[in-house]
Amino acid sequence: MALYDDVVNLGKTYMGPAAKKFVDRQISGHLDVEASKLAASHMAELAKWCYTSGKMLMDDAKAQEFSNKVKALK
Repeated sequence: MALYDDVVNLGKTYMGPAAKKFVDRQISGHLDVEASKLAASHMAELAKWCYTSGKMLMDDAKAQEFSNKVKALK
């Protein structure tokens, strides 16, 4: 689950302890994949949803920054 852990740890920079719950919701609700099976091929779609959902919780620029960093994870 290294990639999953990377996404959660990145999310903590933007959302603190709520990051795990946020990431879990994006994965299960939009990707329909188990966190343990998260792969590099999922990062573009996950990044899209991190931006879309994230901008409801933070300003647009921060949500875009978070999304870009998620997309860069491999």
